[in-house]
Amino acid sequence: MLTFTIRRLALSIPTLLFISFAIFMLLQLAPGDPMAQVPLTVPPEVKQKMREALGLGEPPLIQFWKWLVQMFWIEPQVFIDYMFGTSFAEGKLRVISWQTRSPVMDIIVQRIPQTLWVVGMSYVVGILIAIPIGIYSAYRQYSIFDQSGTFITMIGFSIPPFFTGPLLIVIFSVQLGWFPSIYDTTHVVTDWSSFKVQLNQMILPVMVLALQTTAQISRYMRAAMLDNLNQDYVRTARAKGLSEAVVVMVHVLRNSMIPVITVIALGIPAIFGGAIITENVFKVNGIGQLLITALFANDLPMVMTVSFIFAFLIVTFNLIADVLYGVLDPRIRYD
Repeated sequence: MLTFTIRRLALSIPTLLFISFAIFMLLQLAPGDPMAQVPLTVPPEVKQKMREALGLGEPPLIQFWKWLVQMFWIEPQVFIDYMFGTSFAEGKLRVISWQTRSPVMDIIVQRIPQTLWVVGMSYVVGILIAIPIGIYSAYRQYSIFDQSGTFITMIGFSIPPFFTGPLLIVIFSVQLGWFPSIYDTTHVVTDWSSFKVQLNQMILPVMVLALQTTAQISRYMRAAMLDNLNQDYVRTARAKGLSEAVVVMVHVLRNSMIPVITVIALGIPAIFGGAIITENVFKVNGIGQLLITALFANDLPMVMTVSFIFAFLIVTFNLIADVLYGVLDPRIRYD
């Protein structure tokens, strides 16, 4: 397992480099000019100096190389300086947003807590709901609960967030007035009452994201449980006199979790992608809204960095899923 993990880590480095290069070259082909929003009163020579300051006058490969150095050499030094009070990155040029003229990573770090509040909570809620539903649906196959769960989860998986978001706003915010329709990103949790306000404004975006998570994972959980409930080792365990709870919740559940772990691990980057739409619907000032804003402003450094973070999440959680395979099933050997 250790050999496999090291080999996968070594393979992930060129993979991420290739992905980052592909993203960069695609962004170079995108139409638009970051200097288009500059007022017409600005003289042409001033515009040219601004372009050079933004690195727009250099060849694409040089720009990509500078981004790599800034992202993987200078930004880690900035983090070390922040943690230990050193000055390794002092005076060095970081990845700068064309839109805000401030370091890209500083903006991303400011937005991450808002995204984690919504995305992280929705994923946890979705998993906690989906796994029991999948287990009970498989154990009571073709029951009213199973058929109702199948119908509801299929609807939840088929309806996209850009439809469920406004629908929930109309029902619970406009008609009933139970929850706010706009997420207040300036709200700070300091006591119990402020925590209740934070929880109240999180309910709608969490419901939108958790709906698809629950629908997808519960279907995989049900299918995996049904496959294992008919195996010989289940009949053997029952013949030994083990209780039904031990058979289902220990033996069957552990083997059924192997394929579901892959879905859960690989679904984390996907839920961040779904958050792009949800954050814009509910005005959550997170990573998703940051990416959309950067795309409209043609802010290539910001788009490049955020897209690379998404790619990094996909590669990382692929590795985590493969490692967890071996943890859950000792029969799996990668050496």
